[in-house]
Amino acid sequence: MDRRKAITRIMLGGAGVAALFGGYKWYEIAKSPDVVYVENNRELLAALAETIIPATDTPGAREAGVADFIIMMIRECTDRKNQNKFIDGLKDLQSYSRSRCGRDYQHCSAAEQESVLTHFEQRDKPYGGIMGKVQNRYLGKSFFTILKEYTVEGYCTSEAGATRGLAYVNVPGSFKGCMPLTPGQKAWATN
Repeated sequence: MDRRKAITRIMLGGAGVAALFGGYKWYEIAKSPDVVYVENNRELLAALAETIIPATDTPGAREAGVADFIIMMIRECTDRKNQNKFIDGLKDLQSYSRSRCGRDYQHCSAAEQESVLTHFEQRDKPYGGIMGKVQNRYLGKSFFTILKEYTVEGYCTSEAGATRGLAYVNVPGSFKGCMPLTPGQKAWATN
């Protein structure tokens, strides 16, 4: 066999493998999302949100109804590639929890839940700079990023979170851009 033919075949084989992998990734991102899976796992989402914002002297994410907010946002306000990333991430989280802890995430202890979420936070850490922007633009946000954003947004916009978790003034006043906070004071929900 001629060296040129061998190099050509190797290059064509590599290009074929790269094209197959790219096609698989495109299909994984562009497929029709299984939103029913998210709706059927309300208890899992409540446990995830409660791990991120636990109940202390203020209400936690479960009491604020963050799971319903996440379901609504995934179903109605999230684009297809981020829906698929989130749903695939939920499935990965459940399988990882079963293999590591021997049970579903929502039935694990608080320490086990925290270790599972720490694993996913480290795994889904976005790249910085230009690579992170390219990753978000073309591949979508990571599962943990979406979960964390929707949890915080759902908590801060809920009645329990805005009135008891944050400082709330129900009468709007003038805007004060620099407002000193005393030690231990809550952040403002308004102003």
